Amino acid sequence: MRRVRLGTLLIGLNTGLVLLAVVCLAVAAVRLLNRLADEQALARVSLAGTSALQAVERSGRDVETSAHLLGERPTVGRLLAQGDTAGLTAFLDRFRATSRLSGCAVFVQGKLAAQSGLATLTPLSGVRILRSPSGDLLVTAAAPLLFYPGSTAVTALRLDDALMSQISRQVGLPVALVPADQVRDAVDDPRQPLRDRALTDGEAVQQKIEGDAHDSTQKTGVYLAVRPLRDPSGHPVAVVETSLSTAPIAASLAQVERALFFAALLVAALASASGLLISRRLAGSMRSLTTAAARIGRGDLATPIPRVGGLELGALAATMEETRRRLLRLTSELKRRQAEGEAILTGIVEGVLSVDRDRRIRYLNPQAAALLGVRPEDAIGRFCGDVLKPVGPDGVRPCEEHCPILHARFRGATRATERLRQPDGSHRVVQITSAAPAEDHQFLVISDETEAEAARRLRDAVLANISHEFRTPLAAQRASIELLRESLQETPGAPDAQSLVLALERGSLRLTQLIDNLLESVRIEAGQTSIRTRPVALDEVVEDAVEMTEPLLTQRGQKLEVDLPYPLPEVEGDAPRLTQVFVNLLANANKFGPPGSTVRIGGRVEGGAVCLWVEDEGPGIPDGGGGRSLFERFVRASGRDEEPEQSGMGLGLWIVQSIVERHGGTVEARREGAGTRIRVTLPTA
Repeated sequence: MRRVRLGTLLIGLNTGLVLLAVVCLAVAAVRLLNRLADEQALARVSLAGTSALQAVERSGRDVETSAHLLGERPTVGRLLAQGDTAGLTAFLDRFRATSRLSGCAVFVQGKLAAQSGLATLTPLSGVRILRSPSGDLLVTAAAPLLFYPGSTAVTALRLDDALMSQISRQVGLPVALVPADQVRDAVDDPRQPLRDRALTDGEAVQQKIEGDAHDSTQKTGVYLAVRPLRDPSGHPVAVVETSLSTAPIAASLAQVERALFFAALLVAALASASGLLISRRLAGSMRSLTTAAARIGRGDLATPIPRVGGLELGALAATMEETRRRLLRLTSELKRRQAEGEAILTGIVEGVLSVDRDRRIRYLNPQAAALLGVRPEDAIGRFCGDVLKPVGPDGVRPCEEHCPILHARFRGATRATERLRQPDGSHRVVQITSAAPAEDHQFLVISDETEAEAARRLRDAVLANISHEFRTPLAAQRASIELLRESLQETPGAPDAQSLVLALERGSLRLTQLIDNLLESVRIEAGQTSIRTRPVALDEVVEDAVEMTEPLLTQRGQKLEVDLPYPLPEVEGDAPRLTQVFVNLLANANKFGPPGSTVRIGGRVEGGAVCLWVEDEGPGIPDGGGGRSLFERFVRASGRDEEPEQSGMGLGLWIVQSIVERHGGTVEARREGAGTRIRVTLPTA
């Protein structure tokens, strides 16, 4: 696709916008002028039609006045009395000429005595509008003779073309009078609908009638006003038309349109010239800035940005210059830090590598390459599992389900111990610490822990064997002690023996709890964290834990209060492990609660979870988050004001947290009054 130059774009845009604005204004102005011209022309023909109708009606009143004047002349009566018909005719001729009438006559007893002008007059009373034999309309009026009773004077005026021409000169527009019967006969005349409307509605109408290019007689349109002419009885007998040709107005509008067209061309030419000058100036400045930006893109940060004219471009050039200086400083700082980072990465003992979102290796230092037994150039771009070659418990590569890189993306930094297969077939135990991803890269630190892992495995094996060997005789010892205590209860007079047996049972219970915690810690550290999920009734779990720790509470004279909602919803989990959770919590409350105090177990259902807590009346934990350290491994009575005599190994709460988290729950400790409340939250089934 061909790119358009900035100058051409500015010229075209400037000219196009100006031309578009001028054209829009011209079109709007022409439409407005056309509408105003139509309105003014229609108003003019309407006013002229009103004046013409009034002139015709005034002519009718003049005819009536002339009839009354003729009837009041004594000369007419005298000539009739003398029977001088010739003299009466001469008098009527003079009266007709003086009054500008078309005809006048005198009737005696309904018979014509003398007439002048028209020969079709009749002695009808009042004012009448009649159709003459020649086709013209006549306005007639009759009045009685005052000096010759039984006689009638009749006057008439022909509404012909001469009268219409006279009225046209008066109103300034052509006036035509069309009888009603002619209106109904003219079917092809474009004025016919307007005339019919005027006759039917009896109201004045005006409208613009467009010309017909195919009809030579109707090429030019007209503005037409039509008003009905009524006789004295109110019946329309004709229409009075006034018209104005559209040609002069169209010619004037055409002149205006031409003027607007030439004005638009002139404005477009001026806009193009101004756009050319401005675009050349802007294009030159933009070329300079573009060249400078290209130099910066190529890495040339030493050449300053040239100064350009104009407020906006000058500000842009100043900003680019400031950006160049900052980039120069940042580049120098990055180079320095890169050199330091390279020195650190090549000087440390641990291996460091980075991967992208697809877990493909993007960098590894020489130590990582030596640990993995590969060359750096052979590892770049490959999937990390193909280079590290981790081996799972069953010989399956843990890249899909147990990859520390994926876990770090959702949990933050993670640490995992992996067995890597070396190129020679041997195995190397390493600890991989994966940081949270930063943008598209994620860094891993690899530490060689082959010897440490061997020592740890030996320790775990020894602990597991010792714990297992201890647990078996202890179970038998506890069973024997329980049988002995039950038999002593049936033997009277042996209270001292019963107390000794109870002390032995409590010691066995504490020793069993310590061994259970030690075995569970070994399982957790060894990664044997599987949970057998099945529906578990929490009230049964609590009852089992209470039954197991009852001797410990009895030893210190402590009271146990259980307040749980009924029924408790079931949870999915491992019942023995959950029982161990509450055994540890009750044993913890027993140790730190003073003798004779109360240990409480409570709970409630919150939405889709069950919250259970164990609360003691001991010294409590300090404010400020000290309770979080209670759940760390090998922490004994951290944050407590005093430590009991038998405090244990510091594994109980750590095991509680591990089991609860494996069940998808949470555990927290906080001060409740003067004591401590440890709350366990588990999701319902």
